[in-house]
Amino acid sequence: MQGIRTIRCNLSRFAILARTHLNLSHFEPTHFANPTVERTLSSKISIALFSFSTSRPETPITPKNLKGPEECSSDNEDNGSDMDNDDDDVRGLNLIDDGLIQDAKTIVSILQESSDNRVEMKNKIEQCVVKVSQDLVLEVLSRVRNDWEASFTFFLWASRQPGYAHSVREYHSMISILGKMRKFDTAWALIDEMRGVKTGVSLVTPQTLLIMIRKYCAVHDVGRAINTFYAYKRFKFDMEIDEFQSLLSALCRYKNVQDAEQLMYCNKAVFPLNLKSFNIVLNGWCNLIGSPREAERVWRDMSKRGIRFDVVSYASMLSCYSKAGSLYRVLRLYKRMQEMGIEPDRKVYNAVIHALAKGRLVNEAFNLMKTMEEKGVVPTIVTYNSLIKPLCRAKKVDEAKDVFDDMLKRSISPTIRTYHAFFRILRTGEEVFALLEKMRKMGCQPINDTYIMLIRKFCRWRQLENVFKLWDEMKENGISPDRSSYIVLIHGLFLNGELDAAHKYYTEMKERHLLPEPKIDEMLQTWLSNKQMAEGQTTESRTSQLDCSQSCEQTRDIPKRSHERNFLRLAETRKVVRERGFSFWEP
Repeated sequence: MQGIRTIRCNLSRFAILARTHLNLSHFEPTHFANPTVERTLSSKISIALFSFSTSRPETPITPKNLKGPEECSSDNEDNGSDMDNDDDDVRGLNLIDDGLIQDAKTIVSILQESSDNRVEMKNKIEQCVVKVSQDLVLEVLSRVRNDWEASFTFFLWASRQPGYAHSVREYHSMISILGKMRKFDTAWALIDEMRGVKTGVSLVTPQTLLIMIRKYCAVHDVGRAINTFYAYKRFKFDMEIDEFQSLLSALCRYKNVQDAEQLMYCNKAVFPLNLKSFNIVLNGWCNLIGSPREAERVWRDMSKRGIRFDVVSYASMLSCYSKAGSLYRVLRLYKRMQEMGIEPDRKVYNAVIHALAKGRLVNEAFNLMKTMEEKGVVPTIVTYNSLIKPLCRAKKVDEAKDVFDDMLKRSISPTIRTYHAFFRILRTGEEVFALLEKMRKMGCQPINDTYIMLIRKFCRWRQLENVFKLWDEMKENGISPDRSSYIVLIHGLFLNGELDAAHKYYTEMKERHLLPEPKIDEMLQTWLSNKQMAEGQTTESRTSQLDCSQSCEQTRDIPKRSHERNFLRLAETRKVVRERGFSFWEP
């Protein structure tokens, strides 16, 4: 193992040397997106860094089994990960000014109604008479963040309005949107604009480059993420241990943990190994990958190197064991931590409470919560969610509701995660819409993940009317469907036999320039070829009947045969679905 690590380190050093001699022209791009340039740069950099990167870049970044982000999240929320906050830089402001709210709705309406016709969108937005402000720009970008062209059209229009100029925050929001949709060349063009060549004042900050690093990590392009880190020098920013640890955090945040670990070891001469760096990697294995074996390997290495564990280290390991359902190891490590004189923090308590509740030791979990309060650690919504989620999974609805009521008595407001736990155990459409209404009354609005979960649930129940009701409601509430939303809807339609509708929404998804899904492409090609073949055979049959003057009785048999062909076509498509390993119907 040590020999392999040495080889990888040597290869990594070679890659870094090669990278320094490359002409990284994507740091000074043109102001227009150029896919050819982007592909050329990609090939150059990937050759130089192929020996380093062990995370294979993949076109689709949807989790396996087509689960939405919420369903793929860990059991214990308090894991130190920001995976659910991928759009941190594109958040709205919860406007209270009625005028601004109305202006935002007007612009969003124009952008959404003209989404299929970009020329019409541009013409309509040019005729819009609203006063542009920073708050308005941030709110609109937040609402249309899943449509990069609409966002960019509005962003460019706003920049031309008299008396207004984009600040750092608006630039960061737009760059984040472009990065999420892999429009990296255009994002770098904005960064080039931020450098203030014309004005002489640069708006670029280390946070600007960190956004780009995170977006590269999100698509597992580790090479370009590292290149962007080395661009700190080009922009005359510090490249100290804190910036290096931000790179490690970004890599781990999007599950490039093995790359982060290798980078940490191979750069120990420049950035010495310390507790925080190890904790970042440890947390990645514990909470992002969820591998107790790898986590224990890093834990042993920390011990061998004489690095003393702190409360963060223990919280990561306890969370890992808790999610793995290993109550014995959770309690053993918790006891060892107390013996070492390390005072538990809220994350430690949450992990142990979650493990106890998951092991159906609800009374013990409540007792630990009381102990937690006696020690001066106040329970938060994360603590209560650590109880509610495993209780809901165990179908202990009454106990989960008791915890929910106790939480409300303490004036702790539930989050969307709290409601998601209850949504998963509902069994009728009436219950779903009743909870949605209750949730809104309590000031908690559904998010994209909420709609994804419920659309999947209604597809599983074969209630397509409610599926389309939610789809329309999502748009009315200003939530633009993203790639995951379309994929869940399309698969649900496929598996309900609504092949034409599935094809329609997949076409709409590609028209919005969202990344295609290879499995859906394959299914659609199979269905379309079978459909064309069936239609051709039907046409030939009808022509033959006219030429041969067949009897009325033979003519009446045609619809029956056509129905049989349609049935066989649907059966063959379902067969492709099963062969490709889709587990859409798994709860």
